[in-house]
Amino acid sequence: MISRAKLKYLRIAPRKVRLVTDLLRGEKVERAQVILDFTRKKAAFPILKLLKQAIANTRNKLEVDEKNLYISEILVDEGPKLKRYLPRARGRADVIHKKTSHITIVLDEIEKKAKKKIKKKAVVKKKKLKVEKVEKEEEREEEIIKKETKIIEKKKGIEKLKAKTGRGMKFFRRKAF
Repeated sequence: MISRAKLKYLRIAPRKVRLVTDLLRGEKVERAQVILDFTRKKAAFPILKLLKQAIANTRNKLEVDEKNLYISEILVDEGPKLKRYLPRARGRADVIHKKTSHITIVLDEIEKKAKKKIKKKAVVKKKKLKVEKVEKEEEREEEIIKKETKIIEKKKGIEKLKAKTGRGMKFFRRKAF
């Protein structure tokens, strides 16, 4: 966690705000700003302001490059409800709950070192897979050669029988009674 920014008491229901925040989770900061610019929801503008605030916090405190930042966590919690009353027939009153939201954005830096280690492991695994494939292919070729030699030996045996008897082997079929 590099920086955190909070927005409290936003007068939009949390359910509606979560529609926008789900688009941003795990995205790079630059891409998140573009997404918010083109999102046609009422909650997009306050979230964009909050994101810019979080970026400014990182710039001032830690002097981190914006290109290496991503949204590691974005939470939308329910704030207090404003209760209003609407008069109805026969002296009754209906309660209207005007919901509020609390939004929290946490930015983090992309780690480049971890990716390099993963790449090295992946290269080693690929080499092992290639060696295994070559070994399997060699085993298959050996099996094919063995099968071919067996077939050739059978043909030679049949030819020897033909030469001895003067004719091919007889196959008997039972007749149905």
